[in-house]
Amino acid sequence: FICYSVKANSNLSILRMLVKIGAGLDIVSGGELFRALKAGVSPKKIVYASVGKKEKEIEYAIKSNILLFNVESLSEAREINKVAGRLRRRQAIALRINPDVKAKTHKYITTGHKQNKFGIDIETAKGIFLNRREFKNLEVTGVHLHIGSQIVEAKPFVKAIERLVGFVRSLESHGIRIKWFNIGGGLGIIYSGERPQTAQEYAKAVLPLLKKLNARIILEPGRFISGNAGVLLAKVLYIKEMPGKNFAIVDTAMNDLLRPSLYEAYHEILPVESRPYGSSKRICKYDIVGPVCESGDFLGKDRKFIDLKEGDLLAVMSAGAYGYSMASNYNSRPRPAEVLVDGSRARLITRRETYKDLVRSELF
Repeated sequence: FICYSVKANSNLSILRMLVKIGAGLDIVSGGELFRALKAGVSPKKIVYASVGKKEKEIEYAIKSNILLFNVESLSEAREINKVAGRLRRRQAIALRINPDVKAKTHKYITTGHKQNKFGIDIETAKGIFLNRREFKNLEVTGVHLHIGSQIVEAKPFVKAIERLVGFVRSLESHGIRIKWFNIGGGLGIIYSGERPQTAQEYAKAVLPLLKKLNARIILEPGRFISGNAGVLLAKVLYIKEMPGKNFAIVDTAMNDLLRPSLYEAYHEILPVESRPYGSSKRICKYDIVGPVCESGDFLGKDRKFIDLKEGDLLAVMSAGAYGYSMASNYNSRPRPAEVLVDGSRARLITRRETYKDLVRSELF
């Protein structure tokens, strides 16, 4: 079944919509667990990843009766076993395997290579499966992989799944059968000129491997569901023309959408009101930059616009994933509002922050 990756877009209204149509949720923190339960999902449709689960988060999740922890280290397995024992519970887990596969994506969002911090090597994982006596408070019921994000072709997924299927077959030779086979997420979307695989193409590539398993399949898409559905609106404050470079300074910034600054990611930027080309119009290139005091504060570089003016509105496309969920108050900037558009209807789902919100939790 599908467990939407909450970290991509964690707005409660979005989560509730997905839960209502049957989605489970993939979480990575106690805060995301709180959101998931608030959104009304059944705890038995929650899977919990993360390399650094704290004791209190583990306890919260066990008491909430979640379906599975995706365990990322031997030490973590021991910690969950300890907490489960203290609570007199048996907790189901899956082991996240690092298949040592290069995902062909940005180095910051690859997660299945041996140089990455994520997952357990196959030999250590095998030891956990075989050493049931040490983990008497755990039900080791599955395997999990997640090799990265924004992956636009099937080959890395197929390679990783093949390695994991081989591991499962080796477990079967020891009389161990798994219940859950979690293939993670990471399916890419269109930001610029990519031609990412469709859901149908992805399924065609991986299903022949998965059909060989007598296990339930979990898929954890995030960006693939919400990414192209979001738009960040920006207003041009100032046009700044300099020798060799033009800037359009807008009211949104890296604290609102971090991806361009962090990953040098491309987001298409379009004028909300298009202007047809004419002899009186001029096409100029601009860097679209924000007010934050960093030279890395940009939304796009060398973008062409026709007769761009101060006061114009721009639409930063494909901002529905890792936008608001990665936003911050850097430079003491309030975060923007969020509006959900459904056909001809629109409603506010996050109010714009105020200056008072910025200091609400501070003591002085």
